[in-house]
Amino acid sequence: MQFTGNIVALVTPFRNGQIDHDALTGIINRAIAGGVSGLVPCGTTGESPTLSHDEHDAVNARAAEAADRRLPVIAGTGSNSTQEAVRLGKAAEAAGANALLSVNPYYNKPSQDGLYRHFTEIANATSLPVVLYNIPGRTSVELEIDTIARLAEHPNIQAIKEATGNLENVTRIRTCTDLAILSGDDALTLPTLALGGSGVISVISNLLPGHMTRLVEAALSGDIEAARAEHDRLYPLMKALFIDTNPVPIKEAMAIAGWIEPELRLPLCRTSEEKRAEIENAMTPFQGDLTA
Repeated sequence: MQFTGNIVALVTPFRNGQIDHDALTGIINRAIAGGVSGLVPCGTTGESPTLSHDEHDAVNARAAEAADRRLPVIAGTGSNSTQEAVRLGKAAEAAGANALLSVNPYYNKPSQDGLYRHFTEIANATSLPVVLYNIPGRTSVELEIDTIARLAEHPNIQAIKEATGNLENVTRIRTCTDLAILSGDDALTLPTLALGGSGVISVISNLLPGHMTRLVEAALSGDIEAARAEHDRLYPLMKALFIDTNPVPIKEAMAIAGWIEPELRLPLCRTSEEKRAEIENAMTPFQGDLTA
């Protein structure tokens, strides 16, 4: 499997407290029409911490069904319990996922050896390739470069979502491993690709997949001028989509577009009217792309 291009980190739409599977299928079909190269259900953007185990399995299965082998599904199966992460991974494999995205264990704050053992257990549990997800701002623990290098020796660990915000890590990972490096931040996609990254797991692609696909494809083909022009156009909206905790702003934007209900699960809740206005204002240049 090639971990490259514009991969969308899917929101999980809700309606009256339940997963809106029809809306999820619509989001997936729009993303595929926008040229994305992969789907990530049940990540941070998919509100995985508030999904029940059955819901988690169902969203991963629906994504695989809706993708219908048109592009790979990288199922979010992370947990702060190794046993639970293994179970989620096996269920995702059975449902037709093509790879697993596994986040650093959160809250427990394991040692680097604990992290190594955790991800090794996950990689041993299925035949699927694993994407490490290093996001210390969410998990309060960071995979150190030496640990990443050790994990990269496992044949099933093939990529990393780099979401530390530290661009030096792209060079450090690239020079000591063969892992594919995926940006975990839309606004850092262009510099990540310039430093040798292979793609992005993107939030904004729930809303504007075609624009982000053009940015990534231009950068990967060496047309930095075209990639920069697309980046500059998207940048105000990229920033607006993180003026509150992800996925609060992207769900608000998608509700403004009429694609989903503006529902989240507590402890997340809707953003303020002031921030909603900022999001809507940042969407104005793209109104022609947001027809339902």
